[in-house]
Amino acid sequence: MTYKVAAFYRFVKLNDIPALRAEVKAFLQAHDICGTILLAPEGINGTIAGMPGQLDTVIDFLDRLFGVRAGELKYSAAQEKPFMRLKIRPKKEIITMKQPDADPTVRTGIAVAPEDWNALIADPEVLLIDTRNDYETGIGIFDGAIDPDIRHFSQFPDFVKNNLDPNVHKKVAMFCTGGIRCEKASSYMLNQGFEEVYQLKGGILKYLETIPEEDSRWKGACFVFDGRLALEHGLVESEPSEIIQKSREFRQS
Repeated sequence: MTYKVAAFYRFVKLNDIPALRAEVKAFLQAHDICGTILLAPEGINGTIAGMPGQLDTVIDFLDRLFGVRAGELKYSAAQEKPFMRLKIRPKKEIITMKQPDADPTVRTGIAVAPEDWNALIADPEVLLIDTRNDYETGIGIFDGAIDPDIRHFSQFPDFVKNNLDPNVHKKVAMFCTGGIRCEKASSYMLNQGFEEVYQLKGGILKYLETIPEEDSRWKGACFVFDGRLALEHGLVESEPSEIIQKSREFRQS
């Protein structure tokens, strides 16, 4: 049995989160959907899975409520049920940074399509930064990228303050799993005076889906927050033993 998986987010102002939560939970339960959705005043963020027809109906429903197709929406597949159950969680932020001024609805960095990413990061003047956590960077990363070595995304501003200088680092390119962390990270960095800030549109997952392995600058696998654990080029699931081996290789390099 193959499950269809949808990963999505959209920064959009929401009101009455409890009512929205109840409506979303009832509809998704009726369509046998598993996964996690976060709802906050700043928007929606989630990864859910189900049978293809049921999931398509749910995405239509979420698009009517939140306009998820106007945000970032990606599909992949799982051979086994990737989530144990359905969780709809109200949150203060859909991606926790604890920086109120970092508002992607006001401004973000320049979105760069996967097809144009290799050329951008080949520029020696571009500083390439991974915005993910250490347990994610440990199994895969872009060649030449800086790993901030953080445990939580809320630590990213401290990394910027302690290691980067807008007067020195004129061009910064960032990436994350699906794009959401870069939305806030780029908004934060622009507020700190960095002039040229770029972000990989659709994140690593869109890059792995779009760019052939022979042309790729990506090394390893991409950690995902579900039962599949990690995906590789073509969004193929990594075997658990391969994930462990990749983790060892990166920690030794």
